[in-house]
Amino acid sequence: MEFTNSTWFQPPSLLLMGIPGLESIQVWFSIPLCIMYLVALLGNCTIIFVIKTTSTLHEPQYIFLSMLAATDVGLSLSTLPTVLKVFLLNHREVEFHSCLAQMFFIHTFSSMESAILLAMAFDRFVAIRNPLHYSLILTSSRITGMGSVAVIRGLVLMAPLPILLKRLPFCKGVILSHCYCYHPDMMKLACGPVRVNIIYGLSLVLCSFGIDSLFIVISYIFILKTVLGIPSEDGQLKALNTCVSHIFTVSIFYVPLIILALIHRFGTFKSPILHVTMANLFLFLTPVLNPLVYSLKTKQIWSAVGKVFKGRGDQLK
Repeated sequence: MEFTNSTWFQPPSLLLMGIPGLESIQVWFSIPLCIMYLVALLGNCTIIFVIKTTSTLHEPQYIFLSMLAATDVGLSLSTLPTVLKVFLLNHREVEFHSCLAQMFFIHTFSSMESAILLAMAFDRFVAIRNPLHYSLILTSSRITGMGSVAVIRGLVLMAPLPILLKRLPFCKGVILSHCYCYHPDMMKLACGPVRVNIIYGLSLVLCSFGIDSLFIVISYIFILKTVLGIPSEDGQLKALNTCVSHIFTVSIFYVPLIILALIHRFGTFKSPILHVTMANLFLFLTPVLNPLVYSLKTKQIWSAVGKVFKGRGDQLK
């Protein structure tokens, strides 16, 4: 099929989706969303500030945690403008190029987070497998290098996405499925040849999230093998306990990501509320829960947070 100027166009703007059929009451959903954003931003910024200002936390595992928190802040800020605009103001329109920019940052920060989770798995592997050489293996330069690779990889891999979408004709409408811009969702509106987009999108999944998750699993296989070799049961539990927070974080990152991929592959849920909830879990769950999990599970973080706020309180007296 050939496209003419009368049958295809690049829309000046797109329409985001709130909760279909419940537009009159969806403003009430903005209250928990605002709370979630507040928790995500304050929690992750607090972790970054505490780790930066507390010298005892300048260790590899906490530096990686601050990287994870910074990525969560970026992911939250990427989605905040459109999500709150849709639910709080019921303003669904988003300019096409702004949508492309948001899509780029969402995918970039997601790729960065996946890479950092892999780095944290390697950190746990080294800490349990070679505790005596931990500081020699994970030097400051290597940590910086791993963080830089995560950033560069995310930027380089995701940069072609808006370019590939911009070249496509759009003739299947302008209504997206979510309250944010997502590559598979935007690609569905195109009526031109999307084979390149599909192949590149699949390659991105395999080269970033697929490889990262595979190496995370391999890391934990070696960790489990090492733990089982510890003679005492208390020693085994102590070693595994250092991995609980990371395992939980990996789960809440990859499970919603898989569910979101299934939504776009097999269609939407019949319930609009369930559809919106599952679609948003991928972007909201990890930034909100990560600071809570690490603050409550890691005594050093909780203690440092208490000292920082206590010191601030004493200065105000």
